[in-house]
Amino acid sequence: MAQNKAIRPMADRYPRPNWVRRVNAMATAVGGARRLIPLDADEIFAQGVEAVGGEPKGDLGDPGWRSRFDQLVHALDLSSMHVVGRLLTREEILRSLRTRLLLHRAWDEDPGMGDERIREPVIVTGPARSGTTILFELLALDPKLRAPLAWEALHPVSIGDSPDLRPLAGECEQDLWADVQPEFAAIHELRSDLPVECVTLTTACFCGPHWPMVAQMETYPDDPAQMYAFHRRILQTLQRGREPKTWLLKTPGHLLTLDLLFETYPDAWIVQTHRDPAKTFPSTISTTAMVQWIRTNEIDLPLLASAIQGAFGFALNNVAERRQEGSVPDRFVDVHFRQLMADPVEAIRRAYAGMERSLDPEHADRILAYLADKPKGKFGVHRYSAEDWGLTVEGLRTHLARYIDFFGVELES
Repeated sequence: MAQNKAIRPMADRYPRPNWVRRVNAMATAVGGARRLIPLDADEIFAQGVEAVGGEPKGDLGDPGWRSRFDQLVHALDLSSMHVVGRLLTREEILRSLRTRLLLHRAWDEDPGMGDERIREPVIVTGPARSGTTILFELLALDPKLRAPLAWEALHPVSIGDSPDLRPLAGECEQDLWADVQPEFAAIHELRSDLPVECVTLTTACFCGPHWPMVAQMETYPDDPAQMYAFHRRILQTLQRGREPKTWLLKTPGHLLTLDLLFETYPDAWIVQTHRDPAKTFPSTISTTAMVQWIRTNEIDLPLLASAIQGAFGFALNNVAERRQEGSVPDRFVDVHFRQLMADPVEAIRRAYAGMERSLDPEHADRILAYLADKPKGKFGVHRYSAEDWGLTVEGLRTHLARYIDFFGVELES
């Protein structure tokens, strides 16, 4: 790998807001954060069952989910999270459990949910900082597409009587990350009414990518097949009783599991974004490090950098090789970052043509209006470089040569 110099600690990059520092310091008085905010699987499970009025009978066809829940909570409890991190995580575990139990009940009461067909979903994937997020948001402006909003991904089943409390409940989770570390907003905007990644859709399977992203754990109940099965059930739940539209989805991690993705959605269209890896890899490491820094003072940054470079480096070279040899379905269209930034309407028009879709004038107008209201750097500038994370530009480009050459990725200064 392209490792270079020592990596500067997160504490030197992002000082804590005073309120976070003071809350975390409370652990000193009680013998540690684990004592103040305990993470116990049996206790949390009992609270979740009580919150939904009893344990539903069904299991969504996944009898192993409870075992994964127990393993996950135990692993998170042993991780090095501080008080605020454990509070955030405890809420997410309990909310995900409640969501899961409510889904069990909803499917028990309406087995017809399993008959809902998810037709030709449009799935955006590519490395971070290659335009995936802004492309996702611009595509979501198409009235013919439907992207899951953050609040409905977090709460796919109603959590109370009228009025619907789910948007408000989603707001607390989405906005709080930037309250804990304000610089996060410049890296990735979270908002309850914005389209959200598949990472958030799958928290309640207790084997999806959200959990290892927020905390470094020694063990993790990884089960990609169950993650995709749960992913489909969430979409079926959200689709039930509503006008069928083409689903729009997004997450970089789909690059790592293309076979399972196509097994779950054989007619999916994959919109793959591309950018110079000397720009995307440092950003991916920086973003993940920030997500973990929100919850812990202890991050093994060299391990994180190495893991991301290894996993996504393999994925990008592998997809280039497989698309070249034709061993994956011919259901890809490509969007290059430079082209998207120069003329987003034309870049999306070309991608639509590749999917045999048309870009309506109304959608094009919405794109321009949206970008005018969301200028670059609205929440500050996310600064990063390869050297910041112990990497080199030359090393990254050499490591990703197959990917760069096959897709004709333009190198940036």
